[in-house]
Amino acid sequence: MSEMELRVSKIKDGTVIDHIRGGYALDVIKILGITGKDKRVMTIAINVPSKRFGAKDIVKIEGRALNPQEVNRIALVAPHASINIVKGYKVVEKLEVKLPETVEGIIKCVNPCCISNSGEPVVSKFYLKTQEPLLLKCHYCGITLDEADILRHL
Repeated sequence: MSEMELRVSKIKDGTVIDHIRGGYALDVIKILGITGKDKRVMTIAINVPSKRFGAKDIVKIEGRALNPQEVNRIALVAPHASINIVKGYKVVEKLEVKLPETVEGIIKCVNPCCISNSGEPVVSKFYLKTQEPLLLKCHYCGITLDEADILRHL
């Protein structure tokens, strides 16, 4: 296959999430709550060669634009991702992924005794401690989650 050959076709309208770390596309899909059951065409490319990263993942979602909260959630697993909104086969908007200071309702606390895991009507809530390495602190019990914990408890 030549370098110029297109591995993933263009989309007419929707969202392209590019420059996801190799092997993390399915985590991005999970964060967005996409199940594939909504009859929307979606393309997922995993471990595509990349000059910048060595390998990258790409997710293309037809007919859906992401809101700013969804864009920021992606930063939990793909801090260097680029997000393009496409209309009529053209990129009409580029969004920057930025890790929010507070993460609510996405990750579960690893502490089984935390009130957010007790069955009470409490939404999990974490504060950003550091971006590199990624560390989040639970609002309720104070436990710190690292990147491995975050990926396990999405």
